[in-house]
Amino acid sequence: MYESYYGLSSKPFQLTPDPAIFYASKLHKRAMSYLQYGLSQAEGFIVITGDIGTGKTTIANSLLDSLEEDIFAAQIVTPKLSPDEIVKMVASKFELNVSGKSKSEILEDLERFLNQLADQGKRALLLVDEAQNLPLETIEELRMLSNFQKAGKPLLQSFLLGQDELQPILRAPNMEQFRQRIVASCHLAPLNAEEAREYIEFRLQHAGYSGEGLFSDESYAAIHTFSRGVPRRMNTLMDRILLYGFLEEVVFFEKEQVDLVIDEVKSEMFVPENAMPAREEAFDAGAEELRFTAKGTEIHEAKYYKDMLHELVDALDDALKHKIKLTQYIDKLLKKKYQAYVRLKDNDE
Repeated sequence: MYESYYGLSSKPFQLTPDPAIFYASKLHKRAMSYLQYGLSQAEGFIVITGDIGTGKTTIANSLLDSLEEDIFAAQIVTPKLSPDEIVKMVASKFELNVSGKSKSEILEDLERFLNQLADQGKRALLLVDEAQNLPLETIEELRMLSNFQKAGKPLLQSFLLGQDELQPILRAPNMEQFRQRIVASCHLAPLNAEEAREYIEFRLQHAGYSGEGLFSDESYAAIHTFSRGVPRRMNTLMDRILLYGFLEEVVFFEKEQVDLVIDEVKSEMFVPENAMPAREEAFDAGAEELRFTAKGTEIHEAKYYKDMLHELVDALDDALKHKIKLTQYIDKLLKKKYQAYVRLKDNDE
């Protein structure tokens, strides 16, 4: 409706995750690096957590779009499944017939399928979304599936994506064996104010907007404060703001106009007053605590140490990216050697 008014070729703020318009904040890039690193390891579990709407599914879809042909991927979104049900769902997602079969028969078929993939120089990847819904015994069943091996190499690798509730589940005392299989984990926080602005501009430009700036600085701040940096909430609000702009023929949004839409959306979304804070607010709230160690010793020059930690995190991110590139290069060399070996073997026969 408002697309033609603002010169857009598509809706920039749709709610359905679309990897084609994936905005990668610093934290999202880090999560993507963890996923790629985990993928290069070809074993264990990668765990990505984050609140509702922070982009976990979008990251998973982006990863699936970038997979090479030698990886057979399946993705499941989990309600509360029992161990038997998760086995059946995993097998069906790998296109196996599970109708009328017992659990043991399905496991035999699944192991046979995974071995056949390995014989073809391929491997299987399972992405489990909304993993916080899984009971402990079902997560343990996923760990058991990771025991399928051939020549000492795992035949199935799994990524778990879930809301914050997944973290205490994995910390449970009886999940020690599962925790030992976790190769890497990452938590997605909401976007800060600068990232939120970049996110809005990125999606507008991707949808074909080429005009002058649409929003005042105060408008961006109001959008971030209301959405608390959660992309899905920003999408909902921005869609309504642009609709309001079309109906009222707005060509530049001031804070007062944005506030009008926020008041409407707030009443419809039943937003609690004590919702999770934006990243800046969360840091400010804990700033006083950061001045003291666990033993109560005061930390002088806290800002210096905070900046140093940020630099250390950036350095570790860079090191991880280099390691991923090196691993991918080695993988390609090994694949070429394996293909050459197969050709020579076929010629000998």
